[in-house]
Amino acid sequence: MRWIATALVIALSPLSGCGAISSISKSGAELDSYTLTPARSAGSPRGGTGHLIVELPSSAGALATDRILIKPVPYQAQYLPEGRWSEPAPALLQTLLVASFQNLGGFELVGRTANGLNPDYTLMTELQDFQIEPVGAEQGGFVIRIGMMATLIRESDRQIVTSRRFSATETVASDDTRTLVGAFDSALQRVLAEIVGWTVR
Repeated sequence: MRWIATALVIALSPLSGCGAISSISKSGAELDSYTLTPARSAGSPRGGTGHLIVELPSSAGALATDRILIKPVPYQAQYLPEGRWSEPAPALLQTLLVASFQNLGGFELVGRTANGLNPDYTLMTELQDFQIEPVGAEQGGFVIRIGMMATLIRESDRQIVTSRRFSATETVASDDTRTLVGAFDSALQRVLAEIVGWTVR
């Protein structure tokens, strides 16, 4: 039986608990490292003005790690036993957001810190969903779920300009690690592009 399906059965068992989580996480094992790609434009980046700071996303404890999260049920957190992110998920998302803004354009300068300059805007985000969810033992599929809350702050008066939640899902039939990571990348590409377009507008 495949490992995610096994995790789902364990999670639904009345005997599940800390042992189930530790058995799937294998925290002491050497894990393959995976990264994701930023949104890109088919042409040259659009021009722009202003200075944008992208803050480190906030997140719940289960997401504040380099482990790839699996949620067999809404209240349980387990981790992919055969891979991890190249850096903790919030830091990875910050890197990809900055690169997406630089690739797509819309601002003169985008960075993680002000570097002595006075930014015009600050983008604050909360990483709410970034996980694998089994569709069901009978169906045998998996859903990649990504959700981020974004808030744009105008630095001149520290007022909230606008706020919105962005989300995307991708369904896969295989529990192959590279296939799952590819599905993460596909869903995240849509979220990143939407966040950049919304922020620039």
